[in-house]
Amino acid sequence: MFSFMLLAGNSSAKAQTPLSLIPLPATAVQGTGNLPVDHGLQVVLEGYTEPRLERARARFLDTLSREIGTSGVPPQTDAGGKLIIKTAGPSAPVQQLGEDESYHLEITTTGAQLTAPTPLGVLHGLQTFLQLVHSTPGGYAAGAITIDDKPRFPWRGLMIDTGRHFMPLEVIRQNLDGMEAVKMNVFHWHLSEDQGFRVESKIFPLLQEKGSDGLYYTQDQVRGILEYARDRGIRVIPEFDMPGHATAWFVGYPNLASGSGPYKIERHWGIFDPAMDPTRESTYQFLDQLFGEMTALFPDAYFHIGGDECNGKEWDANPRIKQYMQAHHIKDDAGLQAYFTSRVQQLVTKRHKITVGWDEVLQPDTPHDVVIQSWRGQDSLAEAARRGYRGLLSAGYYIDLNQSAADHYAVDPLENGKAKLSPAEEANILGGEATMWTEYATPENITGKIWPRTAAIAERLWSAQSVKDADSMYRRIDTLSQKFAYYGLPYQGVREQMMRRLNSYSDPKALQVLASVVQPPRDYAREELRAYDAFYPLNRLVDTVPPESDKAREFNDLAARIAAGKATPEDWQKARQWLALWRDNDATLQPSLPKSTLTAELAPLSHNLSQAATIGLLALDALQNNAPVSAEMQKKQLAELKELEKPQAILLNRIVPGVEVLVSAAKAQ
Repeated sequence: MFSFMLLAGNSSAKAQTPLSLIPLPATAVQGTGNLPVDHGLQVVLEGYTEPRLERARARFLDTLSREIGTSGVPPQTDAGGKLIIKTAGPSAPVQQLGEDESYHLEITTTGAQLTAPTPLGVLHGLQTFLQLVHSTPGGYAAGAITIDDKPRFPWRGLMIDTGRHFMPLEVIRQNLDGMEAVKMNVFHWHLSEDQGFRVESKIFPLLQEKGSDGLYYTQDQVRGILEYARDRGIRVIPEFDMPGHATAWFVGYPNLASGSGPYKIERHWGIFDPAMDPTRESTYQFLDQLFGEMTALFPDAYFHIGGDECNGKEWDANPRIKQYMQAHHIKDDAGLQAYFTSRVQQLVTKRHKITVGWDEVLQPDTPHDVVIQSWRGQDSLAEAARRGYRGLLSAGYYIDLNQSAADHYAVDPLENGKAKLSPAEEANILGGEATMWTEYATPENITGKIWPRTAAIAERLWSAQSVKDADSMYRRIDTLSQKFAYYGLPYQGVREQMMRRLNSYSDPKALQVLASVVQPPRDYAREELRAYDAFYPLNRLVDTVPPESDKAREFNDLAARIAAGKATPEDWQKARQWLALWRDNDATLQPSLPKSTLTAELAPLSHNLSQAATIGLLALDALQNNAPVSAEMQKKQLAELKELEKPQAILLNRIVPGVEVLVSAAKAQ
């Protein structure tokens, strides 16, 4: 038997281990042999117990049975093993920031033991055990290992915007399941927007009756989600955005607004002029009553008031507000918003809650117990921390912007800020949140946009700062993504069904070939390519494919190895096979594209893929045969590739960068 210490930041150690865990644990000592799990596994609770732990055990066994393909994990037999769970004591009745989430997991060939100070650690340790389960020649088993693990940051969140596009309860539950799988512990629920107020108020019922199109969560449904999240070790933070992004509020209660109205639910995306009136006492009286109701509904200690992107135009157009500003020596709109935030923060504090707000709420006199969530970047976050404010990073974690998992993985809350922070100032940075804004997400496709890339952010917030191997991260995410269906996230099956719909329910094989190497444009480019509103159908290929093409990334990596002279014979063979497939697929796909308005727009994209692959094959021939290529031909091919890379049907042909590498590597005459 051998063992070694896997330190999360030790790349040489990582290279030796087949561990596919994500996030990587703080430390692990891997042994030899396996604990069989499909011949019977008994899970025993010892020490402190509670109904949540009983439910966690049942959920663990249910997930395990789905993965190994049984109708239930068989009772323990002589061939089976035992997992003993020992919990020292309870966690807080309402989950708190900074509670002990550590655990110790030891698996041998004869049994396993999971110990933790609180149920939170047990929940995390059970997810680690599930990720360790794999197929062996003798059946399904968990590899022998000893793990001691705890998170780097106490706040590891996912924000879902349910204001722009409403998300049904099942979607929320699915994503809470995904969060549990990767040890995320804060669900930030964005509940109000210009496009809708999404939670029932019994004190001010016109908020949902006139401001939601009938799409909102009842208070009983909210309580159900709170219980579901707590069972998975997840806190729930509500956000009610103000003073801007609040048009839907004003449909039922126009006196809250700074303008004359009338107001209606906004159907488009963007930053709009309507804003709450900070100069009326009635505004704060309304908010005081609403906060009383909502802080009673949401038990967490933190309460998010938004505060972003208020353009002040409605304030500037209101003579009464301008007069108020002059009388109270408020010099500009930023000062007026600071006054509003101060008043709102006092209302939150009155309810014994802690205010969270976006970057804009940080002003010279902002109270120091306000938590700043930074969408502007690490510099902004570091500056807040330097000034003594606790903060969260979301810049770099905007998963709606179709950036790669590697892009998100490279962003660290404690790196790249210009301000040099002391250890005490660094401690002000609580962690971060992935943010899923929903302009281009529907209940059908949102889960596939969030996962699996969010697992990379989860690792950044859990694992050691020195864990930076993106290739390892991708390998482990790929393994996890295959398991996600067992964990309650069926997005791969949903994507398959969307593909069949696109192809008029015919065999989508040729369409899938095209789909495998294209992806939506990054950042905000989509807004520039087509006008959208809240009712625009999101059912085209751009809405179906993942935000990042794994196949194109693999090809581009392969092309880089070929160009660098580091490719294996298998690399050369695979590159040729793929390029030939992409070249020839156009002839197969084109006849079916005109049959549907959803696919007719794909004809130029399919043709461009074929053209790019043809150029790639020519470059591959030149490199493999060591045949010179004229400088004029190289220049022509690179110019053609630039054209082939331009968006078609709001999609990018992502093999082009790899083909460019091959063309550039060929020797010029």
